[in-house]
Amino acid sequence: MSITKEAELIAMKKASEAVASTLKAMTAFAKPGMTTKELDEYGAKLLLKFGAKSAPYVTYDFPGWTCISVNNEFCHGIPSEHKILQEGDLINIDVSAELDGYFSDNGNSFVLGKDIHQHQPLIDASKAILHKAIHAIKGGVKISDIGNLIETEARKRGYKVIKNLTGHGVGRSLHEEPNEIANYRDKNNPARFRKNSVVAIETFITTNSTYAETTNDGWTMVGNKGGFMAQHEHTIVVTDGEPMILTGMNGIWN
Repeated sequence: MSITKEAELIAMKKASEAVASTLKAMTAFAKPGMTTKELDEYGAKLLLKFGAKSAPYVTYDFPGWTCISVNNEFCHGIPSEHKILQEGDLINIDVSAELDGYFSDNGNSFVLGKDIHQHQPLIDASKAILHKAIHAIKGGVKISDIGNLIETEARKRGYKVIKNLTGHGVGRSLHEEPNEIANYRDKNNPARFRKNSVVAIETFITTNSTYAETTNDGWTMVGNKGGFMAQHEHTIVVTDGEPMILTGMNGIWN
């Protein structure tokens, strides 16, 4: 969507506060021995306090309130009472929600407890790349140029990017135009970022794979060549200068 009046910006800020605060609290709440279902239910209670509804559940009938992916799971992991978190796990939580007709989206990958499996460099790379990409976005910039920046920065650090997962427009629905904000230079995409538009910018930085494949549960995605992935995501408003980061309070850059 494009912000055309102050009331729309206020509404987007409220929806973004709900998802950002929930993501930050879920990240802090996660502990070894906890199931991903327990973590998801905690997130559900937080969203409810804001009066927000889970976007994956509302939009796609996803079997959970948030997406929680662990280790080799890249994204869209289904919360489960059988999946127990352990020290050193690489966890990704993606929280998106609808509040009063407006949607916002954000995500965070982190290591649970001690980094016994050396995932932190991957996470740090993803965070830094997201920061650089977002701060290069302004009205008129080619979407493909930001994709090129993300992939170039990943390669510099010895990593790859997933080519079939992308950022997207957001606002009046969970996924809007532009539908594909890729993590590589898509030569077939001539589109440019538009001033006042609302977009969710995501990194998909990996150790081995370049494509994500859906598993037998119909939701969870893993890498075509295995390995691990870090994803970080903010919802922003594009401006003529510095972007307005609506989900900044999630603390992923702290």
